[in-house]
Amino acid sequence: MKQDEILEGVLEEFGKLAAIPRKSGHEKAVSDFLKGYLEALGLQVTQDEVCNIIADLPASPGYEERLRVILQGHMDMVCVAEPGYAYDPLQDPIKLRRTEEYLEAEGTSLGADDGVGVAEIIYIVKTLRNHGPLRVIVTVDEEQGMSGAIHLDERYLADAAYLINCDSENYDELTIGSAGGASIDFLRQMRRVPAASKRGWLVHASGFKGGHSGERIGDGLGNAIQSLASVLRALQKRGTVELASLDGGKARNVIPTAAEACIATELSEAELRDILSEQAEIVRQTYGKSEPAAGFSLRETELPQQVFATEDALALLRLLGILHSGVYAMSQAVPGMVETSANIGVVSTEGNLVSIRCMPRSSNDRKLEAFCSMAEDLAALTGFDVNIDMVSPAWKERADSILAKLMAEIFLQQNGKKMKVCAIHAGLECGWHLKKNPALDLVSIGVTTQDIHSPRERLLLSTVRPQVELILETLRRIAEGLLPDVPIGEVEVDSDEKSHADEK
Repeated sequence: MKQDEILEGVLEEFGKLAAIPRKSGHEKAVSDFLKGYLEALGLQVTQDEVCNIIADLPASPGYEERLRVILQGHMDMVCVAEPGYAYDPLQDPIKLRRTEEYLEAEGTSLGADDGVGVAEIIYIVKTLRNHGPLRVIVTVDEEQGMSGAIHLDERYLADAAYLINCDSENYDELTIGSAGGASIDFLRQMRRVPAASKRGWLVHASGFKGGHSGERIGDGLGNAIQSLASVLRALQKRGTVELASLDGGKARNVIPTAAEACIATELSEAELRDILSEQAEIVRQTYGKSEPAAGFSLRETELPQQVFATEDALALLRLLGILHSGVYAMSQAVPGMVETSANIGVVSTEGNLVSIRCMPRSSNDRKLEAFCSMAEDLAALTGFDVNIDMVSPAWKERADSILAKLMAEIFLQQNGKKMKVCAIHAGLECGWHLKKNPALDLVSIGVTTQDIHSPRERLLLSTVRPQVELILETLRRIAEGLLPDVPIGEVEVDSDEKSHADEK
């Protein structure tokens, strides 16, 4: 099959998905579309209570007794836009923009994570010949909390031998392990008092690079929320600074690029700007070339009538100062890979309620448990309530994967180079799938996408065909019983902080 036929076919399917708003937690429309579309293609489709799609393609005649394979992806996406770009993620489609080399979006994230994975699966279903029993599973809410994978009935995994997750980020990487994670929310009802100062200001942290908190956490980047909290503490040391609100970040699994605080103070504009300049220099000294554009700005605003009580504001800033964000521990099993980390992704003020959304990750379940326990202690010490939810299991790499060996062999034959076998410091739904069926042999692969979860997200078009051909040949050999005689064996597992998949 010609290269352009595969690429154009997959992009046609992706275009249908891009036209449907599918923010995490709002997938009903795209789930209904997938249900109707796959039924029209002849699959037996179940839409479960959370809107996961489970679709069975009956085996070709003569292949009914072959081992069942699952192709799996997720339908939701992280929706972010460039500052000032008009975009309603619940109403607006993604506007695609294509160059000779890349597919990207106009002003927003692309949603190739994992829309392209789902589009490839649909294309494969439409073109597959002589195959064994095939199941397509497309989950909801992978980006926000993995509730789709969590609520997926285990019976849809129990009768399968192999699962290919299509949610990784580099076409020449074969992922055989991933980190677990947790969702941690710190909450506090703040007491309000009348502002004693006479002038109001907005203090803004911006220009931080940000990125996915699994793939970029080891890059030595700054956190806009924590950096702004440090600025506010520095301001308070120079005079009375009353805090009225603090907001920043887009999602718990995205390193925040910007944050903003509304304050009331008697400090002069010159004093404020001097302190912001000093703090910007501290950021440059701390992060160097990692954050060349990060800095702080000041704008006068209407005086807030009510501000946080002094003790409450101090408790908030203390928690943001001592709550770990960044690398926590490096792996001793895989050199160069982050083992445990955390990210403060969001801080928000809604009326009197302040919330902080944090996400720790670890490939060591015990260390993840220890971090969650520490979060409970920090909440108690600072007077916050804490909710810990969605603790997802780590996916431990295994040396006896027939599927990994098979796909690595096929990739080498098709592309003339080896796949990189890796474990990643990010969350994949595979951990939940394996927990429900420990006998599953599973891997994760994907096309090459760059700057996921950001308006800079783009798909490298040349990687689509190799992915589709890899999956098609894998399905063919499984159906024909052409499996490796020996498992993958002792492999050198590489770390890969540039690959993801989470909530992630």
